[in-house]
This record gives sequence, C-alpha cells and structure tokens, in this order.
Amino acid sequence: QVQLVESGGGMVQPGGSLRLSCVASGRTFRAVTMGWFRQAPGKGLGFVAAISWSGGSTDYADSVKGRFTISRDNAKNTMYLQMNSLKPDDTAVYSCAQGRAATAGRARYEYDYWGQGTQVTVSS
Repeated sequence: QVQLVESGGGMVQPGGSLRLSCVASGRTFRAVTMGWFRQAPGKGLGFVAAISWSGGSTDYADSVKGRFTISRDNAKNTMYLQMNSLKPDDTAVYSCAQGRAATAGRARYEYDYWGQGTQVTVSS
C-alpha cells in the first residue's frame, strides 16, 4: 500500500501563489508518473498536471499551463505543485495520485493511489 498526503492548500487572493506538496509513504514510491487532479464545487474530477519519474517529462492542462509548475523530489518521496497567478476558477480540492505505470496520462483510471485532497480557495 502507498499513502499519499497533500498539504499546502488554503485561501489566497486572485493573483496570489500557493505551493502544494504530496508526500508518499508506505511500501514504495514507485518509479511511475505522478499527477495532480482537482475537483471544483459541482464539477467532476479534472486533470491538472503530471510528471514522469525522472521529472524530465511534464504535462499540463491548458487551463493552468504557464501558471502552474509540477516537480518532484524522489529522495524525499515528495511531489510539488507551484501555483502562481491564481484565479477564482482555480478554486477546488486538489488531490495527488500515483500512476499505475511509468507513462500514466491524463485519465483518472491510469492512477491507482490517491490522497485525500487539500482545499484551495481563490477569492478576494
């Protein structure tokens, strides 16, 4: 089993920044893609960003490209999401997930371990 715990959420004004962290513990931090997803009130779960094991390959949803940066520190079993220029539309519960394989993509079924999520609220 792998446990994923997110932190770093909170309330911020439009244009502000937050840095989310996702710490993995348990059996192993596998050599697979990790991802961030989010769920806004009244909406379904949506892909935000993903990063390969080496960190050399990243993917972003169009809505966050240029504003969010995903990274990981495998030595610390930790993944990050730096969020800049936040907008009210970014308000959501953000969850991290571990991919089933080395090349997980944007679909929810490609991830098998999930954190509980952390709330991000962007409001003036």
